[in-house]
Amino acid sequence: MLQANNPANRDLIVNINGNLMHRDQAGVSPFDSSVQNGDAVWEGLRLYDGRIFKLDEHLARLRKSATLLSYEGYPGETRLIDELRRTLEANAMRDEVHIRLTVSRGEKYTSGLDPRINQLGCSFFILAEHKPPVYDKSGVTLATAKTRRPFANVLNQHIHSCNQLTSILAKLEANAAGADDALMLDTDGNLAETNATHVFLVKGGTVLTSTTDACPEGITRSTVLNLCAQHGIPHEVRHIPEAEIHAADEVFCTGTMGELAPVVRIDETEFAPGNLTARLSDLFTELTKTEGTRLLDKSSPV
Repeated sequence: MLQANNPANRDLIVNINGNLMHRDQAGVSPFDSSVQNGDAVWEGLRLYDGRIFKLDEHLARLRKSATLLSYEGYPGETRLIDELRRTLEANAMRDEVHIRLTVSRGEKYTSGLDPRINQLGCSFFILAEHKPPVYDKSGVTLATAKTRRPFANVLNQHIHSCNQLTSILAKLEANAAGADDALMLDTDGNLAETNATHVFLVKGGTVLTSTTDACPEGITRSTVLNLCAQHGIPHEVRHIPEAEIHAADEVFCTGTMGELAPVVRIDETEFAPGNLTARLSDLFTELTKTEGTRLLDKSSPV
């Protein structure tokens, strides 16, 4: 799945530590931890009619990631929300917008890995783009990657880090295989996620997904599980061996950038988009029409 270059994003205004500027003029110091060590955490947010869906949950996960990395001088939720609003208003954005919110450990006074040389507090960056859901609703294809998702004793996947090396390596494998994305297993051979999204199966009317032992706690993933509970749809969270994935009746993936999308092929196994995938996608769409934190007044110009 190759994203198209949207000309509507040519003159975006981005936010660098509270400074609004044209995308071509934006700069991050080479002393910033995001540049030197990939030492930054991030969230992907989606704007629906002036509301950011599940904003509180995303900000809570962002703070948790920063806390697990012992960041000091974190900007705080009130500041970040104000800056999100300023960025959206500067771009006259209201709907079909994806936002990447990043917080790094900040600038160092000299190059190096030691967090003690970061003494200026965190940096933050906000990139809002005109970007409808990126996945083809008719179905995506996956190729199983040799690259595995590690457990927390190797790398804590609950830190939503900008250092996405395993995802990049898996995505390179998927590209070489001609697939949209890579299916990733954990080091025990059970389902983890894709290189970018969580994965759900449907078998015999029950919705299944992996534990978060080797993948992040997804916001859209949690929303889908809550929808199952609210609407009486049988569901389970457990370890899922690779062979069970290929025996599923339906497969779909979930994420903020792409919402819900059916999977129509994994390696040589084909799947037909099914009724439960369609039902959950419809329920999710209905939820986005009413829920979310309003950042833009209904009378704000577009």
